[in-house]
Amino acid sequence: MESITGVSLNVFIGLTVCIAGYCAYMTGQAIASTWRPIGQLFPYMIMLGFVDRFLSFALFDGPLLSIQGYIVDTLVLVVIAVLSYLATRASKMVAQYPWQYERAGLFSWKEIK
Repeated sequence: MESITGVSLNVFIGLTVCIAGYCAYMTGQAIASTWRPIGQLFPYMIMLGFVDRFLSFALFDGPLLSIQGYIVDTLVLVVIAVLSYLATRASKMVAQYPWQYERAGLFSWKEIK
């Protein structure tokens, strides 16, 4: 893992998955809760990827300008944010329109017939 991201597996899990992943999770929830389109997630995740790369450099002596590490970190954050967005959007649709929709899974809803 260190050859891909430039930091150890513990740092990757602690910093990228736990700390920055929580920020990505909350960003996905915030954008879905305000009924914004999913496309607004991506600029935020690009910026959060830069922050994550900087923190791994400043705190754990990882490489700052590692394109491969940045891409891996940002992809992990995008996946977390998109899953959070989809789950929150499904929950909001069912809560907002209970007479029209019911849950059909964690990320989807279906029309009541």
